[in-house]
Amino acid sequence: MSSEPEAWLRGPGAGIPDPLQPAAHAFVAAAEDVVAPVAGLSDAQLWLQPGGAASIGFHLMHLAGATDRLLTYARGAALSDAQKAALAAERRPGEPRPSADELLRAWKAGVDGALRQLAATPDADLQAVRGVGRAQLPATVHGLLFHAAEHATRHAGQIITTAKMLRGLGL
Repeated sequence: MSSEPEAWLRGPGAGIPDPLQPAAHAFVAAAEDVVAPVAGLSDAQLWLQPGGAASIGFHLMHLAGATDRLLTYARGAALSDAQKAALAAERRPGEPRPSADELLRAWKAGVDGALRQLAATPDADLQAVRGVGRAQLPATVHGLLFHAAEHATRHAGQIITTAKMLRGLGL
């Protein structure tokens, strides 16, 4: 357990506009919260699906990939071929599967990118409409940034719970 206060109690994130501080805090917390539960897991444990639940490896891949995709939509851009390939790899990671260290590095890089994007997002752009996915469902920049942050916290929680299950069941 860290002796440092939770991210939202550490004050404003440097350079982040006030309306986006909660999203920044959520990203920082999600990045920090997954490190300890993943530490010491074997590659086999990383990819186990206890009771049919998604593996920790999936959640880590998805954290980085989904955050990248949501931030792309928030910028008003279309997904690249590389992003589409990453999405397919989340569903079928192939062999050899990425290690915990690789996945954690990718997630950390994703959070760093998210914080840079939050810092670069002017308040005037927050209500701009953006299309999401193939169907171009309507969202706003603000909505996409907040959804990316809350989505990250949801998957971080699933990683924490799944790691506890694996250890508790001796898997």
